[in-house]
Amino acid sequence: MKITEINGLSDIEIKQKVNDLEEELFNLRFQSRLGRLDNPIRLRLLRRDIARLKTVRHERAAESKTKENNKKTVAAK
Repeated sequence: MKITEINGLSDIEIKQKVNDLEEELFNLRFQSRLGRLDNPIRLRLLRRDIARLKTVRHERAAESKTKENNKKTVAAK
């Protein structure tokens, strides 16, 4: 998943996508332990996608908090 695709998602969609990918990662780890994993590279790709999604979610949260603090500062003056 590319960052441009992630930026097009809403916060709710990002949260849902993270949950789905974490579930898939769990299943792949389970398969890996049993020795039935067909594509071990998929583990790495899933971890990276989850990290990208969480990073964007965190950036958006920080951005909205900054905007909120700016509004409070302006209102206090």
